[in-house]
Amino acid sequence: MELTTVADDEAVIHDGLDVRRYEGLEPDHVYEVDGFIFRTLPRPAGELLSRFATVNDVHFGETECGVIEGLEMGPIFTADEGSEPYPELMNRAAIAEIEQIDPDAVVVKGDLTSKGTVSEFETFLSFYEPAFGARLHYVRGNHDSYYGATFASDAPFAVSLPGVTLAVIDTSIPEHYAGRVTGETLTWLRDLASSTHGPVLVFGHHHCWNPESKSRPENYFGINPDDSERLVEVFAAHRNLRGYFAGHTHRNRVRRFGLTGEVPFVEVACVKDFPGSWAEYRVFETGILQIHRRISTPDALTWTDKTRGMYAGTYFDYAFGDLSDRCFGIPTI
Repeated sequence: MELTTVADDEAVIHDGLDVRRYEGLEPDHVYEVDGFIFRTLPRPAGELLSRFATVNDVHFGETECGVIEGLEMGPIFTADEGSEPYPELMNRAAIAEIEQIDPDAVVVKGDLTSKGTVSEFETFLSFYEPAFGARLHYVRGNHDSYYGATFASDAPFAVSLPGVTLAVIDTSIPEHYAGRVTGETLTWLRDLASSTHGPVLVFGHHHCWNPESKSRPENYFGINPDDSERLVEVFAAHRNLRGYFAGHTHRNRVRRFGLTGEVPFVEVACVKDFPGSWAEYRVFETGILQIHRRISTPDALTWTDKTRGMYAGTYFDYAFGDLSDRCFGIPTI
C-alpha cells in the first residue's frame, strides 16, 4: 500500500487497483489510517479563491516506455496489441479526473509529444482543448523542440486567476534536450513580478540546477547552471515569486535553496507512466496547496503498476518521491 495523497481535507491510499479515499478530514490533524500515520495539510487562512491543475510529460505518440538513449537497463513496456496507446489511455483518464475539480486553468508543462510531429501535437489538442477550451495553457518541452518543431512556443505569458498569477516560460533549446532561460525571459519575469500585486507561480518544462551544488556540469539535463543561477536570483529579488514548477525529470521532488528560503523549486512526475500524476493547486487568501494526484482509473493503475519497475527496478523510489515532495503548502504572505 502507498499513501499517495494528503490534502487539507482528505487522504488517498493505493493498494494495487484498490483506491481508498478518506474525505471530510480536518486540516492540520493527525490521523492513523490503514497503518499510515500522517498529518493533513494546514489550510491557509481565508477563502478558497481559485483552483487549477497541471500536467506534464504527456508524450502523445510514444510507443515504448522505459527507453533512455545510451542506457540499456530495461524492462521496456509497450501497449498490448490492439489496445489503446498508453499516452492516450493515461491522458484521457487524467482529463476526466481534472474535470471533476472544475479548474479555473490547466497548465501543460511541456513534452506534449514524443517526436515533435504536428500530428502528435494535433492529437494532444484533440484531447485537451475540448475538455478545457480557453482554460487550457501549454508550453513546449524538449521532446517537442528537439526535432525542430515550433508549435507551443509563444511563451512567456501570464495567466491571471483570483488570488494568483501563473507565469509560463519556455525553457526549451531547439534541437537539444537540455534547458535554458533567456535574458529576455528573465527581464519579462522581473517586469511581471514588479507590476503584479500578489503571488506569482512560475511554470516551465525543465528543472533548475541547484546553485549550491559543487558540481557544475556543462551538459546538465535541466536548465544550465548559469541560467539557473540567474533565475534563482530573480526569485530572491522578488519575494512575490512564490514557486517554480517543472516536469522533465518524471519524478516528484521539491528543493529549497538558501538564497530563496521557503520558496519551493518543484518537479512533478509524468502522466504517461508510473505513478501517473497530475497536480491540483488550491489558492487561498494566504497560501496555496499543491496536492499530488495519482491517476486512478483501473486501466491507468494497471498500466502504472506495470511501469513502476522500469530501469532495473529503481524507478519507484526515483519517481514517487516522499509525501512532502508531493503534497505541501506554499505561504503567499
